[in-house]
Amino acid sequence: MTLPPMAGRPRAGRRGIQAGIALCVGATLVACAGSADPEESADGGGDAQTVSFRSWSPIEQTTRQMIDTFTEANPDVTIDSTIFNYPEYIVDLQTRASSGTMPDIVGLQPGALTQQYREKLMPLEQCAADTWGDDWESRFHPVGLEQARMGNPDGDEHYYALPLLVQTVNLWANSELLDAAGVEPPATWDDLKAAVATLGDAGEAAPFLLPAKDAWLRNVVFLQIANNLEPGRVYQAENGEVAWTDARIVEAFDYWGKLFTEGIAQDGALALDSYPNGVNQFEAGNAAMIPLGAWWIQQSDPSKTEIAPLSEGMSGYEPFLFPTLPGGAPESQLVGGIDVALGISADAANPDLACEVLTDWIAGDGGQVLINTFNDLPAVTGLDPEEFTSDKQEQIWNQLTQDWMPNVQWSRYFESPEIDTAVADALAGVAAGQLTPQQAAESVQAVQDQQG
Repeated sequence: MTLPPMAGRPRAGRRGIQAGIALCVGATLVACAGSADPEESADGGGDAQTVSFRSWSPIEQTTRQMIDTFTEANPDVTIDSTIFNYPEYIVDLQTRASSGTMPDIVGLQPGALTQQYREKLMPLEQCAADTWGDDWESRFHPVGLEQARMGNPDGDEHYYALPLLVQTVNLWANSELLDAAGVEPPATWDDLKAAVATLGDAGEAAPFLLPAKDAWLRNVVFLQIANNLEPGRVYQAENGEVAWTDARIVEAFDYWGKLFTEGIAQDGALALDSYPNGVNQFEAGNAAMIPLGAWWIQQSDPSKTEIAPLSEGMSGYEPFLFPTLPGGAPESQLVGGIDVALGISADAANPDLACEVLTDWIAGDGGQVLINTFNDLPAVTGLDPEEFTSDKQEQIWNQLTQDWMPNVQWSRYFESPEIDTAVADALAGVAAGQLTPQQAAESVQAVQDQQG
């Protein structure tokens, strides 16, 4: 279903400038060669009819379709865009921010990343109200708006980014491998251990593929564990309401460690990245389960020229939540929030044009094109793909958007960049056997104490 037209949404109508699109072309999830030079492009003070965009998401192929849709309606506008792998994007953004060449529109995550660049971003409430009316907030999933202001200083109610896509973080199963082994997606920790044992005996595929090299993935798995043990406690620690050495948080570090000491994760997990290696293994059928998130449905994007057999209409996959833990919450907790948000540079040459592009991509024609590719879940309600390629794809989409996303209570992000890094480092230490769970918690508390 397409969203109804939004009040005041800018329409086509610019005249007098040659149409054009500058988009770095490369394989999906591969950084664009040479694009990190701030002198080459993305100068926020440049051509007023050109909008520069840098991000790691949406993927290059999807971003191209969004740009095409906007520029077909506005043929005198150029959108200069580069999509990076996430680590390369972070480096590029830091480089541009320090050199005064911030892109007009930037991809952001809430909390740590947005706060790092907050002083270089313009507030977006007026942009939103001019486009969608004074009740514009009612169009968004509440968790997205809540996270968009995560980490703002006391008294600062501005939105420096607006959510483009939202998501749950969860687990995915290769349903073909599980069915063949007679295993259901595990609902409890004991189920998980039993499933790993059965799947390990059944074949050569990794029962539980954990790409633990990535700091972001370590943190989102930990947040699922921590909230399943004691919902909300970990955020109380970040806010200083309880210590990081609280028994339940230490226990969460312990359960993370058990993924390695009890043989649930594969050998060498700390050397495996999520993208491209982990997901390539999963899509090739070499793993039965993997922790990712709602965005995995993008593998079934019908606009792709080639789709792996397991991803065709999501035929080979099943999403499930991280298993419950002994003595913890009786039901698995939903963790998630913003996948990617968009901000506008305070130095944008034409902030009105940047606003027009940003709002179109969130909930206009560009937004519809974006959602048609199943890139992730829409930040606004009522926006669904115009076509499904299988009943299973539609069933999974409805599960993610109707059953899970409206009930997400716990954030997949930390507010503080320092805590975000400290937790990821502590988890790596536990996984490597260099830190006990108690020592890991103490290391995060030490960072907390330094912040005052």
